Amino acid sequence: MYTAPPIQCIPPVGAPRLPALFLLGAYVMPNLAVIGAQWGDEGKGKVVDLLAPHFSVVARYQGGPNAGHTVVFGGKSHALHHIPSGIFRDGVRNLVGAGTLVDPDALLGELAKLRDEGVPVESRLLLSARAHVIMPFHRDLDAALEGRLAGAAIGTTKRGIGPAYSAKSQRWGVRLADLETPDDVAARVEQALGAGLAQQLQALGAAAPDPRESARLAERWWAELGPLVGDVTEELHQAIADRRSILFEGAQGTMLDIDHGTYPFVTSSSTIAGGIPASLGVPPRAVETVVGVAKAYATRVGAGPFPTEDKGATGDQLREAGREYGTTTGRPRRCGWFDAVAMRYAVRVNGLDAITLTKFDVLTGLPTVKIATAYEIDGGRTTSVPPTVRAYDRVRPVYEELPGWSESLDGVRSLADLPRNARAYLARLEELSECPVGLLSVGADRAATVIPAGSVLERWSK
Repeated sequence: MYTAPPIQCIPPVGAPRLPALFLLGAYVMPNLAVIGAQWGDEGKGKVVDLLAPHFSVVARYQGGPNAGHTVVFGGKSHALHHIPSGIFRDGVRNLVGAGTLVDPDALLGELAKLRDEGVPVESRLLLSARAHVIMPFHRDLDAALEGRLAGAAIGTTKRGIGPAYSAKSQRWGVRLADLETPDDVAARVEQALGAGLAQQLQALGAAAPDPRESARLAERWWAELGPLVGDVTEELHQAIADRRSILFEGAQGTMLDIDHGTYPFVTSSSTIAGGIPASLGVPPRAVETVVGVAKAYATRVGAGPFPTEDKGATGDQLREAGREYGTTTGRPRRCGWFDAVAMRYAVRVNGLDAITLTKFDVLTGLPTVKIATAYEIDGGRTTSVPPTVRAYDRVRPVYEELPGWSESLDGVRSLADLPRNARAYLARLEELSECPVGLLSVGADRAATVIPAGSVLERWSK
């Protein structure tokens, strides 16, 4: 098994100065980030739900209702979109940070469903007053833009994510705090219309918003969401000062990062671990341990580079066995083999301390399993990720093929229980990724999980 180099431990923000010897090894860090290490849909919801009871706070830092997390327990599947995956756990505070987007109507539907299931959302959830709001015209604009792109479409969820983040950057966005004063929302929409939004919508065949209707929406939204809105950054800093443990929850995946992903086929926010401090308003040193969630194979939703995609029978088999359909959209996911080139990249840009590998059981029954170890491009071989889509189009993955296994993984709860070929595949993934596997998921349920001895996650699993 791959062994990571030792991690230098530092005390949390606000902790007293400690002897050097204590700093070098004995201090156990309380905060953990769980981020996507591929193209999203890796199974972050299960991992966060599993670990959440060991934390005081779960904080979501980016994305919006375009990201769906699925949590399975008690024989039932629970889909989340805005709300952190710790919401089902008693005593865990769930925070939605300033770097996220909120679609008020979609969120109200999500909250109603949780309340129907008996989840006390009022005591467990806080939304950042600084989080931006997806207005109805953002969704209209998103759909119209995708329609105009036709064959060059990005493959967005049409949830208004890109236009809402664009409005934020252009400084006429609406934030949750603004909803308290509907006249301010109307004025912000008027500003947007005067700044070119009206012409853009007209050119795309979409209707321009009525500022007065926007104000009415704001009034209704605030009446229902206002009690859940507050200062998330202040609450996080209090948790840090109290030395209460925080789990930072990401959405989407590394290869969809706005700066470091397969641009322009990316999301509109920073999905990597480096986005946490900016989006939540905490210092970088508050993010102490980072684990990346990856599938034992690879999937992608929407358009864009995907070098290891299998468009044949094996890809179809992975899709059906893994139930690879989007939590948010229901779209079938593109499926293919594990890409160690992309994984090494994710390990480096996020500073991953471990990989949490999900859906390992889906590979059961395949006669052979493949891993992309390098890319061939223009007659040469590289282990680096190309910077452009044009370069990606010329990539041909170099595969290493290993024997598969037919034994069921039901009931596997330790690495020793795995079939020999499954252990060999796992060890090779660790070696090629240059990062240890700290958690192995062998089924959808919470219990279908293996945490190896010595894993960085071991302290949060007991």
